[in-house]
Amino acid sequence: MKRRIIEIHQEKCNGCGLCVEACHEGAIALVDGVAKLMRDDYCDGLGDCLPNCPTGAISFVEKETVPYDAEAVKRHMEKRHNNGGCPGARARSVQPEQTDAPAVSVRSRLQNWPVQIKLAAPNAPYFQGCDLLIAADCTAYACAGFHERFIQNRVTVIGCPKLDNIDYSVKLAAILQHNDIRSITVVRMEVPCCGGLTAMVEKAVAASGKNIPLRIQVLSIDGELLE
Repeated sequence: MKRRIIEIHQEKCNGCGLCVEACHEGAIALVDGVAKLMRDDYCDGLGDCLPNCPTGAISFVEKETVPYDAEAVKRHMEKRHNNGGCPGARARSVQPEQTDAPAVSVRSRLQNWPVQIKLAAPNAPYFQGCDLLIAADCTAYACAGFHERFIQNRVTVIGCPKLDNIDYSVKLAAILQHNDIRSITVVRMEVPCCGGLTAMVEKAVAASGKNIPLRIQVLSIDGELLE
């Protein structure tokens, strides 16, 4: 049958994951950092996801496809609910390492302010000639030695691609264009929505027209380095 469903233009997708949360049928998922319509029969064609997309990557299309299957959607959403829903928002307990060692006073390694990407000025003097750390908000809480491991000797900016509802790539590209950045390190969490940060940084580097060494570091929920 011919009916209306959504179409996702993946070249425009920044991987923010807002459409995944907006889709009440669970028809959209992040795959390799970009949104994808997983099954046509999960899409009801109402388009609740469209106004939530900040880059205009989603549109309607009329096409020959399978009918909307409300029962399949119901089973899918029940299974998703039982599995905890969005991986990034799933409640879980983390067991910290137990130690009898005395607490050690650790000095902050932060060397710039502000640290929020939205507040950082592209022409701030501390960006010139720096090694840049771009970190997801949650990473510093997951990793106990975050200052020594990542912030030390780097200029730091942070953000959350899921909650801030903004395409960071524009601001980041301006920072890269205005300054001689020696290297970029991205630190993100393992949850899928955090992949949007990587996608935005890669987009910013491409927009800057510069060849800047880029390293992606992924942390697990318990603070272990995955890659």
